[in-house]
Amino acid sequence: MINRGSEWHRWEPHIHAPGTILNNQFGVSDPWSSYLSTLEALTPKVEAVAVTDYYVTDTYEEFLQYKDAGRLPDVSLIFPNIELRLDVAAKTGFVNVHLLVSPEDPEHLSEVKRILKRLQFHAFGDRFDCTREELIKLGKHSDTTITDDGAALRHGATQFKVNFDQLRKVIAESEWAKKNILIAVAGGSSDGTSGVRQAADATVRQEIEKFVHIVFSSNPAQREFWIGQRNVSVEELRSRYDGCKPCLHGSDSHNQESVGQPVDNRFSWIKGALTFDALRQACIDPEGRAYVGEKPPSSAMPSQVISHVHFEDADWATTPDISLNPGLVAIIGARGSGKTALADVIATGCDAITPAGWEADENVSPSFLTRARKLIGDASATLTWGGGATETRALDGRDANGHMSFPRARYLSQQFVEELCSAKGVSDGLVDEIERVIFDSHSQDDREWALDFTELREQRTARFQQAREREAEAIADISESIGTELEKESLVASLSKQVEQKKKLIAGYTADQAKLVVKGTEAQVARHTAQRGGAEAKNQNTSLQQSAPNLRRSAGRGSQYARHRRA
Repeated sequence: MINRGSEWHRWEPHIHAPGTILNNQFGVSDPWSSYLSTLEALTPKVEAVAVTDYYVTDTYEEFLQYKDAGRLPDVSLIFPNIELRLDVAAKTGFVNVHLLVSPEDPEHLSEVKRILKRLQFHAFGDRFDCTREELIKLGKHSDTTITDDGAALRHGATQFKVNFDQLRKVIAESEWAKKNILIAVAGGSSDGTSGVRQAADATVRQEIEKFVHIVFSSNPAQREFWIGQRNVSVEELRSRYDGCKPCLHGSDSHNQESVGQPVDNRFSWIKGALTFDALRQACIDPEGRAYVGEKPPSSAMPSQVISHVHFEDADWATTPDISLNPGLVAIIGARGSGKTALADVIATGCDAITPAGWEADENVSPSFLTRARKLIGDASATLTWGGGATETRALDGRDANGHMSFPRARYLSQQFVEELCSAKGVSDGLVDEIERVIFDSHSQDDREWALDFTELREQRTARFQQAREREAEAIADISESIGTELEKESLVASLSKQVEQKKKLIAGYTADQAKLVVKGTEAQVARHTAQRGGAEAKNQNTSLQQSAPNLRRSAGRGSQYARHRRA
């Protein structure tokens, strides 16, 4: 079975019907016909209805009879909502709680009546159970002038108050109740927990809110609070209130004009199948599966998601029409059921298969379309996008990668994913994909006219590369200077050794010179030294005297030249 997956559906979790025990303003002239016609004509359509009444299930049972007769064709889920009034005072009344009963058990009506019978109200020296018969007795005891059972039932319902501790005990003692009943409480101030404002009742209010699964409120601030986005964290909600709570809202209709028409179009939306289990899932994931508003949350722009796939001329496709969820994250199926085939077909319609993929060897390619190329024939696929646009492509690739086409999706095939997850280390495919993601994350204005990641990287890193080059040149100069200094330092030892050797040589020459002087001739040596010095001085004077006439002649010629110049 091919299932489109979880989608948002409008629910009516709190709506009364003609014949409701209290405040019945639906009229007396065939109210059910108008009521059902209004429900059938609602926009957006209601697909799940919780028929609400006080303490009993009479209107729910009558509602089912009309459904069995063919009314409300769009409503797929109907279940009882039993409204009870606690003995805890609110601002203008008493706190109301609701028992939302799963209809999955064929015996759910008899079972929930057993649960209600265990709730008791003590008055007039007697005990009254929460049953239709006992409520009538309570009404007649409370007002002895009442003789009509219907009037007594209505009056008894106004008197009966459920003890909160008793309700909590009854639910805890019943495995059936814990599996089949979700409990909601009104979140408003008039008949909800927001109206419990006395300091002495703060603990009671917290215990009630901790006990229930759902809060009936259309206030955005309350929704933010109960999903951990306002004042308290999710951890605090778990500690104080046993977790987050979904907020839902119904029309609470008591007349024909308000049927399915909550104030400000604050409709309740539940994401999931039209089953009671979807409501249970909403209690587990309130933020993602429950919402109150005119429209459900949108996961993506309609024009950017595929809503439908249609196969043409494909006898091998047992399901030629497949609807896709806008929030689709996985295709699930048994081995060989066609998961890869469907992914390949979607990629083909998006022009997301590269030329290399189409040209791959059909004997080794992991692509379904490539391996089955000879068997596909003239089959084609048409994709319908959420905005209404359609694209048709041949499944053999003959019209793929045209000059006017561009990939409308990014297709990571099973082979590509296996390569990324392999133990071979970082592959070129992984690097390319990382670069693509980085490039696509930049807006057109931020790309500075770059066509791909390489150009963008070069633009963004140019000044850093220049700075790196400058630093590299400086480092090279410093390295050269350091090398020169190191070379000089390496010569110090050898030069120091040469100095020591020269000093020893000089000392040796000095010692040899001393040995040349014969003992007793020291005075003669000194006289010879003095005489040599005097001879050298005399020779120097003689040279000066010989050069003096030449200097005088040069001076005379200079004087004659000067007189000639004056003449």
